[in-house]
Amino acid sequence: MTLTELARYFPDLDAVQQQRFEQLPALYAEWNSRINVVSRKDIDALEVHHILHALAIARFCRFAPGASVMDAGTGGGFPGIPLAILFPEVHFTLVDAVGKKIKVVQAITEALGLRNVTPVCGRVEQLPGRFDVVVSRAVAGLPVLVEWVWPLLRPGAPPHGIICLKGGDLTAEITAAVQKLPASAPSPVVVDIKQWFDNAFFDTKKIVYLAR
Repeated sequence: MTLTELARYFPDLDAVQQQRFEQLPALYAEWNSRINVVSRKDIDALEVHHILHALAIARFCRFAPGASVMDAGTGGGFPGIPLAILFPEVHFTLVDAVGKKIKVVQAITEALGLRNVTPVCGRVEQLPGRFDVVVSRAVAGLPVLVEWVWPLLRPGAPPHGIICLKGGDLTAEITAAVQKLPASAPSPVVVDIKQWFDNAFFDTKKIVYLAR
């Protein structure tokens, strides 16, 4: 399946990346008929609502080769799987506490031949190890996410820290999250995704970055 919006915004994908992205709609349609990991009304809008939305993070920053990234509460693999396709030299740990969702993530990453993804069924805050970046979409409010993952993050230059896909008015959520951060932490950065993608879906979508 040709993904026209993806090609429009990411014209420099190599042949392997193109092939992997083009496999995603059929793979998710097949798995979603058995295990609901994408909203039924959204499955036909997978390219924009899920793949392109995930890749907004790649417009915000680039991950260095060898970096370690956790997708906290990955659900069916977003934003982790699209980012793993785009950054093959970065290792992604996709974590969710719901076993059937991780089963789908495992199956899709195996079908794509993604060797830079480790699916994990478990609670984010109980993971061993440290990460350079945590990405997340709609898994929890920012204050809760900070409590879960801040101790798991290695300090370092940007984009070290937490990168969240969010929507709507975030004023209260960000204020509460700041109270959970060390006093020395930089101020949160909030970026409108619509500056990169002109589809109406992104009119209220934002990236929130908490630097570590």
